[in-house]
Formats: sequence, C-alpha cells, structure tokens
Amino acid sequence: MRQLDGGEFVMGSDRFYPEERPTRRAQVDPFWIDETPVTNRQFAAFVTATGHRTLAEIAPDPKDYPGMPPEMAKAGSLVFQPTSGPVWLGDAGQWWEFKFGAFWRRPLGRPGPMALDNHPVVHVAYEDAAAYAEWAGKSLPTEAEWEFAARGGQAGEFAWGDELAPGGAMLANYWQGEFPSQNLKLDGWERTSPVGTYPPNGYGLSDMIGNVWEWTSDWYADAGDLAPASPCCAPSNPKGGVMEKSYDPAMPEIMIPRKVIKGGSHLCAESYCQRYRPAARHPQTIDSSTSHIGFRCVVRA
Repeated sequence: MRQLDGGEFVMGSDRFYPEERPTRRAQVDPFWIDETPVTNRQFAAFVTATGHRTLAEIAPDPKDYPGMPPEMAKAGSLVFQPTSGPVWLGDAGQWWEFKFGAFWRRPLGRPGPMALDNHPVVHVAYEDAAAYAEWAGKSLPTEAEWEFAARGGQAGEFAWGDELAPGGAMLANYWQGEFPSQNLKLDGWERTSPVGTYPPNGYGLSDMIGNVWEWTSDWYADAGDLAPASPCCAPSNPKGGVMEKSYDPAMPEIMIPRKVIKGGSHLCAESYCQRYRPAARHPQTIDSSTSHIGFRCVVRA
C-alpha cells in the first residue's frame, strides 16, 4: 500500500459527462491505498481462507428479477464479446453476454482459460469486494478518496496530464479502435493486463485508469446533488448519496441500489466511453459482476 497525506483537491470535470459536473472542492484525510487493484492471486488467498462464494457462483432467484426467464436462473456473470462489425452504441446488450459458469476463476466462462494470478480479479459484485476488504482488515475507498488518489497530485483531465497518449505513448489499458468491433491493441492487450504494466501515477499507484473499473463505497448520486452549497468551503471527507435515492429511475421494476465505480476499464474508448479519467464515474447496481469490474482497498488513519 501507499500512504497518502490527504489534502484538498478539485473533484469532477466540466468537460466530459453530465454526471461529473459541476467541479467542486473536496478535502480528504490521510489514508493508505493499495498500489494496484486486487489480483486473482490475492483473491484466491481470501477464498481459501474463508470459503467465500461470489455472487456469480450463486444462481439468481427469479423473484428478485421480475420477468427473468426461468432458464436464466443459473450461476454466471456478464462477459464482453466483441461484435463482428460496427453497431449502434445505444444498446450495450449487443456486446455483453451472460455466460453460465463465468466467475472470477474462469473469467471467460466454461470452457475457457483460468484466471491469471497477476491480473486484476473480475466478476466480483459489491458484496464480494466488501467481504474481501473486511477479511484483509481494510475498507473500500470513498469516491473522494479514490479520485484524490487517482489524480496523483495532478490537475489534468488524465492521471498524467491533459493529453490521452502524449507522444503516442500508451499509459493505460483502454480500447484503441472502433468500439466494440475493432480493437487495435496498440497497448498490447485485448482484455485485462497484469497489474503494474503501465507507469504508476504521481503517488506511485498503478492502474488507477483503465484495465478494470473499481468499486467505491459511495451510493450513487448525481454530482450536482453532492456539491456543497457554497464554493468557498471544501467539505471534509465527502460521502456519496443515500441508498434510497441510488436506484435507477429507468428500471423501477428492479429496485437494486447502485454504487459508484471509478476509473474506466480496458473497454473504454475514444469512440464510446471516455471514462479513463480520475473524474469519471458510473452508477453500478450492487449485484453486478462483469468481466471488467474489480476493486482496490484503503486503510484510514
């Protein structure tokens, strides 16, 4: 882990997506944070010690998902599948497939390769990440802690400045090409990459941008609802919204609360999801497990 002194910084961005606006000042206390996302090797040690079964290994109850076909009530998780050609980007269902048997040890499902030790663990729902953190004597970061750490002392849009690929250098694992069909793999990776593959940020932290999205402990709310009443005062250790208001209004039939995930993933592209930035944020239902979401932990002073 790396020890960060904390301090005041500017959260959010006014240049990209509405949920990041407005920019606002925030203050965080000193804390320690994992240098990399939790790896498959580390998660395996947790499973061996506790016998934990992830949500992806447990068949869903149809009563919790109105309208779910009975044949879908099997254990599994969402796996990204590239399309055969350009598609309309308004329907993510075209490149996500719920694969029976997909879980953290078999990230592409069965049959498929075993998870690689030094890659970030994926197919972990929020409760799985929280259980690991508790076992390790740690916590999941708040959104403010995570963003403070990701910025690495920089004020730019990216973790290293204001240019995505300065001089053509690939500084994070994200999608190059036309998403979701053409992955040019200029960074050398089609899916996840080993943690620490890319240069660390100013705080010595790797993979804060790209590779995998990371869970935070904050309930999701629009940034505008979280901004302080006065721009003069930076709130100390700001927290997210409340669970009761984190539900997706577009899906009233499925009342599953959402947490904030940060950092983007190897599936973020200039043509689709420019969320490979510290300010980027996304709401994710707590029961979600996918092939591009992981986590890292903190310890507070």
